Amino acid sequence: MPWSTAFDDPVRVDSKRELLTLQQAADYIMRLPEDAQHEAHWQTAIETLIKAAETGGGWMMFARIAMLRALNAGGRRG
Repeated sequence: MPWSTAFDDPVRVDSKRELLTLQQAADYIMRLPEDAQHEAHWQTAIETLIKAAETGGGWMMFARIAMLRALNAGGRRG
């Protein structure tokens, strides 16, 4: 699937910002400080985003869930 593939439901980052696509989610993670990117929850999100881009299907849902979990792990960053 292309990185421009949209999630079924947006990933809300805060009251004003949503991530609509795999690419937007990946870009969000890449803008985090490098030490944050290496935290386990962000690594899981990265892995599931890649798997979703490679295979699609149920991985899209897993990628969305991983992003939501990462955003809620220890407070939001970015």
